[in-house]
Amino acid sequence: MSRERLVSGKPISQEEEKWNSSLRPQSLNDFIGQRPLIDKLNISLQAAKKRSEPLEHILFYGPPGLGKTTLANIISKEMGTKLFSTSGPALERTADLMGILTNLAHGDILFIDEIHRLPTVIEEFMYPAMEDYKIDFVVDKGAFAKTLNVPLKRFTLIGATTRAGFLSAPLRERFGLSYHLEFYEPEELAHIVARSAKLLSASIDDDAAHEVARRARGTPRIANRLLRRVRDFADIKGTGRITKEAALGALKIEGIDDLGLDELDKKYLDTIIRHHKGGPVGVEAIAATLNEESETIEEMVEPYLLKIGYISRTRMGRKVNDAALKHFNLPIPESAPQGELSLDS
Repeated sequence: MSRERLVSGKPISQEEEKWNSSLRPQSLNDFIGQRPLIDKLNISLQAAKKRSEPLEHILFYGPPGLGKTTLANIISKEMGTKLFSTSGPALERTADLMGILTNLAHGDILFIDEIHRLPTVIEEFMYPAMEDYKIDFVVDKGAFAKTLNVPLKRFTLIGATTRAGFLSAPLRERFGLSYHLEFYEPEELAHIVARSAKLLSASIDDDAAHEVARRARGTPRIANRLLRRVRDFADIKGTGRITKEAALGALKIEGIDDLGLDELDKKYLDTIIRHHKGGPVGVEAIAATLNEESETIEEMVEPYLLKIGYISRTRMGRKVNDAALKHFNLPIPESAPQGELSLDS
């Protein structure tokens, strides 16, 4: 997006990611939430270590900010191997990937974030590497072309994506393990906030941690980002201790309501209600009205609104549900002429 958005699950800056990395759990025992996933992953890890084998290739998918990168780092530490990180958009040529693959030792982990954005030529280059641990590299051109068969050490590929549906079937089928990360419950996020505050040597009250957690949209990255803002507010406007009053004051300034909705969420809902009588309406029409990319709407606005039941996706388009209207004290759209309802009314 063109502007910083506190309640976005995506990273805002490299500086923030470095700050977040210092708060990440270092083992599965320290990882809060995602219990079904963690239990299954732990069994696979223990089995691989018992047999002294590398893990199967793993795919993590789900909304941004839920811990896919964190889990890749934990797996590397649990297996006692090195982690090499890259992203789909960063791999433009087969030579880029070949340099990485040939440097992997037995059991090392290659983590590819945004794997759904791999160019097709790179994706197809990965198939023999994932299945047979070899790569075919073509040198020269035309009549002088030769194919070199390069063997690889057995490695583990961990792919992460926010859009699993964009992965081709051949690539998806080559992952032995596939895990979906769910949004976190407020209680889990409150534990994460309290843990992060402790690591930052900040004092926080339980009710303040819960206030931050309620507005974090089920996402640890957002919870830690809000904690950062709340801590600043407590240091400047309060005594330094993060109380419920300090948390409420900071979050009010940031324009985040008690459900974690910000101005873009409200404009999105307002567009459907005011311009389209509550829907259904296509995402392209909403994006055009908001002057946003439709991909931004689909990835960064809709997932949470769907989770809390404020909107529905139908064959005809997006539709606002009664829960959203009640939240803003509005009557149902069908009872009013177009243009009459508004979040400002």
